[in-house]
Amino acid sequence: MTPTLDSIVPSTGPTSGGDLVTIRGSGFAPRVAVRFGDLAAEVVSVRDAEVHVHTPPHVEGTVDVTLTNLDLAGVPVPGEAITAAGAYRFLLPRIVHEADFTRLVRTLLRELKRQVLENVSLSVAVDFDDDPLGTVDLTAIAKLPSLVLSGPRIKENRFYSSNELGEEVVMGASGPEIRRRLPPFTVDIEFGLTGASDRAVELLNLMAALATFFNSNPWLEMDRDPANLSQGTVRWELAPSGELHTNLEGKDDVRAFSWGLVIRGFDIHEGLPLDLGKAVGAAGAELAVGTAGASP
Repeated sequence: MTPTLDSIVPSTGPTSGGDLVTIRGSGFAPRVAVRFGDLAAEVVSVRDAEVHVHTPPHVEGTVDVTLTNLDLAGVPVPGEAITAAGAYRFLLPRIVHEADFTRLVRTLLRELKRQVLENVSLSVAVDFDDDPLGTVDLTAIAKLPSLVLSGPRIKENRFYSSNELGEEVVMGASGPEIRRRLPPFTVDIEFGLTGASDRAVELLNLMAALATFFNSNPWLEMDRDPANLSQGTVRWELAPSGELHTNLEGKDDVRAFSWGLVIRGFDIHEGLPLDLGKAVGAAGAELAVGTAGASP
């Protein structure tokens, strides 16, 4: 029997691949092969009217989706293939969209400006000097005193990471179904801090103000969703990192110190969809939605 394709959901996904796609139609054999353009997808499951696959990595663009029935030996069955032209589009990440990571950095800068010093700036470092105070040479300081953040550096955090699959309820062909996700990618975000002043007393006061900031703010908190404040807030551990180094005899009478800070346990990626589970009833769906929406 020649298979038919009724829908491919979702019809767009990331160029990195791994997106869980549901193909609905009829005439599917117990074993099938699916290709996105010239690349084979990973078939997760085959049902009577649904095939679930993980997309392959692919360059940006629109591709055809081809489904081929296979026999029990995994060999394509002649005449039992169907192609949906231009049915799926691979998209590059939208780096202009303000992600949670961007909001987190902006929240940190805002709190440092509010609680420590107005003249706070972020210098994205691509090459770190061996000298802990090297940031003074790399960063143009238009006004003193100043506080400059460099970085960030990102390191995986296994202490705060979850090893359990996430679950959420999505609508399937026959009603609500549980979709499982791989554990998120949890990281520590580290910044270098450089304070500068042309007066030693002022520099020491800035150091004390920064130490007070760390002592008063063990957590960095922000809105979970700025477009929906009813979802509440979420917070991450904030702490100083490394030793505080001072240089009271800098160039052009500029005194400086360097320190570091770390934000621990940030989920930089929520985890790719893994598979679809059993259909759930109305009560089960409500319970699963509540569980998936909660966070520690």
